[in-house]
Amino acid sequence: MLTAAIFDVDGVLLASPHERAWREALAGFAETERFTTAMYQSQIAGKPRLDGARSALEALGVNNAGRHAVAYAERKQARLEELMRTGGIEAFPDALRFIEAVAALGWPVAAASSSRNATEMMRSIRLGTGQSLLDIFRVNVSGREVKHGKPDPELFLIAADELGVSPTRCLVVEDAPAGIQAARAGGMAALGVARLGDADQLRTAGSHLVVETLDEIALVDLAQGRLKARTP
Repeated sequence: MLTAAIFDVDGVLLASPHERAWREALAGFAETERFTTAMYQSQIAGKPRLDGARSALEALGVNNAGRHAVAYAERKQARLEELMRTGGIEAFPDALRFIEAVAALGWPVAAASSSRNATEMMRSIRLGTGQSLLDIFRVNVSGREVKHGKPDPELFLIAADELGVSPTRCLVVEDAPAGIQAARAGGMAALGVARLGDADQLRTAGSHLVVETLDEIALVDLAQGRLKARTP
């Protein structure tokens, strides 16, 4: 029976400019047009920044990818911060409805993003109650230093521990295959959110359920601790 939820942030709750920043920062390392959404999802999304930079450069066949990864990651961060300053952060309306519904069930919720920028991004989103999105979470381990990044379950297991809930009772809401793999490795229920037409990747990674919008979740069943999609 599910009794708590752990949310990734970028791509699940927020339409942040991470993908754009990674693509634009690639200039000088490789052809930016080769950096597709599918590559972002498979090589970068959900991973710690340096791991994602190295993975992307290797996938693009860049010589000495490991040596260039630090510079690429730093350039991406600078571009992301510039985009954030110009108002590039928006919340997905369905995500706000869903997380407020989950909180209304009395479930403790945690934010567990690999991104070190997630906390500031959540703080910038205001809810109808006057709270920030960040205020909803009982626990926030976003950007926490871990020995192993996703797809290792360490970050999610830390979140479950700080919530005081067994991992087997946690629902992880993710948009990246690496995050889904991490949830499954930690013994948690994995809900994939396919906002980018990547449902097949999320299913292959092991999602128990894949939806295109969180409005598809049956809240009546969730209140009983079961993860199901609404019937048409």
